[in-house]
Amino acid sequence: MPARPGPVAAALAFIRSPAPERFDEVAREVFAFQVSRIEPIAHLCRRRGVRPESLGSWEEIPLVPTAAFRSAVLAAAPSRHVFRTSGTTGGPGARGEHHLPELALYDAAWGPPFREHLLPDRERMRILSLVPSWSGLPESSLSFMVSRILERHGVGESGTFLGRDGIQHGRLKEALAASVAEGEPVLLLGTILALAEVLDRLEGEGLRFRLPPGSRVLDTGGGKGRRRDVSRTALLTRYAEILGVPENHVVGEYGMTELCSQFYEGVLADRFRGRAGSSRVFRGPAWTRTRVLHPDTLAPLPRGGTGLLAHLDLANAWTVLHVLTEDLGVEEAAGFRLVGRAEGAALRGCSLTTEELLGE
Repeated sequence: MPARPGPVAAALAFIRSPAPERFDEVAREVFAFQVSRIEPIAHLCRRRGVRPESLGSWEEIPLVPTAAFRSAVLAAAPSRHVFRTSGTTGGPGARGEHHLPELALYDAAWGPPFREHLLPDRERMRILSLVPSWSGLPESSLSFMVSRILERHGVGESGTFLGRDGIQHGRLKEALAASVAEGEPVLLLGTILALAEVLDRLEGEGLRFRLPPGSRVLDTGGGKGRRRDVSRTALLTRYAEILGVPENHVVGEYGMTELCSQFYEGVLADRFRGRAGSSRVFRGPAWTRTRVLHPDTLAPLPRGGTGLLAHLDLANAWTVLHVLTEDLGVEEAAGFRLVGRAEGAALRGCSLTTEELLGE
């Protein structure tokens, strides 16, 4: 591809070597670049009278709702990779698309937070994945990340246990049994729905495992309109009862197709660092900022208020820097708690901003 533009290179350098004192400067530099290259964002700025050179801080960078990714190509250069949402939000055919000219920023962004929150005590371990491989599902950003995780951090019998026909329960049970027999701890990772299906199958067959000490679970995503609702609280209990993995070794991941960075619960990292406090909150890496906003006015809410989550992600330097989600959350001292999805009237602020962005 052509030489990386200066603002994108600056964002990549920040991710590789974070310098908190430069965050605001880099964010505003990247935003000016996006305004010059991405017409819908430029249109939004013209309509609102926003000039990149006049911004006082990153908080003044206009928000772009995730809904806009369903209606426009938001990229500063021709895309070479397209990640697509599952389509469960908004119904079939309403899939958001994240067009990326390269994957260097995504590749740089996923590694340090994953290591900090899932592998604080080791570099590699046996990893059992319930996420399709990237080669099998190239439009999935989660599959891309998990394939990288397996490549860089998996050892021994690591692999993917979900294929075209669904979860390969037989192979997975053999892998879990081998872990117990060999005393080799494992990292079992997947969506909450996939992990719930595994637990249901094991429970239905009357099977229980006591995975070796140090084993852990990474779960991600919620029901989001799927065929069943899954209680995370109940899952934490079932992980312990059916797999022998204690609650303090279960880490939640929060990410989305429209962002190149991920957020993790700090429970395992805190345990290994001897920290106390609220570990069941999601934390972002140094190159992100998260705010909780009023659904109608998009004004910041005081700590403890429930509102829409907005994320600024320097890893999105090629696309949309400041993303307004349809997720509801609550700010806490160490990060944020995820409450659920916004619906109907709660999305009024998102809808109005999308109309402005697309020139409607």
